[in-house]
Amino acid sequence: MGGASSVPEHSIHEFTVKDSKGKDVDLSIYKGKVVLVVNVASKCGFTSSNYAKLTKLYEKYRNKGLEILAFPCNQFLKQEPESSEKVEEFACSRFNAQYPIFQKIRVNGPKAAPVYKFLKAKKKGFLGSSIKWNFTKFLVDKEGRVIGRYGPTTSPLSIEGDIQKALNA
Repeated sequence: MGGASSVPEHSIHEFTVKDSKGKDVDLSIYKGKVVLVVNVASKCGFTSSNYAKLTKLYEKYRNKGLEILAFPCNQFLKQEPESSEKVEEFACSRFNAQYPIFQKIRVNGPKAAPVYKFLKAKKKGFLGSSIKWNFTKFLVDKEGRVIGRYGPTTSPLSIEGDIQKALNA
C-alpha cells in the first residue's frame, strides 16, 4: 500500500508506516485530523528549537484535532545516527514529545519512504521535490491532502495561523 513510485495516491491516509518499534501504523487513523509531518534529527542545529516548539503546538492544539508525526532521518550530514527507539526516548525525555515518533526513514532519493514521495509530489519546495534539510514540515488537512510545506528555518510556531485555519475548515 502506498508503494508505487508514480504517487497515484490522493491522501496521506492511504499509507502505512512503521512506528519506532517497527509496528505498522495505518495513517487512515488520522482521518478528520490536521496533521503536521516533520523529518527530525537529534544532532541538528535546529533540534532544540523545533522539538520544543512542536511540543508547544501539540500541547495547545491536540485536543482541537492536531496531530504531529515525526520521522527521524539520517540523510543530512548523518545528524540522526541513533535507532528509532532511541530517538523516541530522546524526544520524549528531553522535549516532552507526546506525539508519535516513527521509524527512521529516507526522505530523498530512490529509497525515500512512499509517504514522503507523496508529500513531496504534492507540495514542491525550494529545491523542487527534494527535502532541503532536517525539520521540513508538511501540513495536511483533515481529508489527508497536503496544504502547506515549510522549510527547516520556519519555526513551527510561525505556522500556527495555517494550523488554526485547517482546524476550523
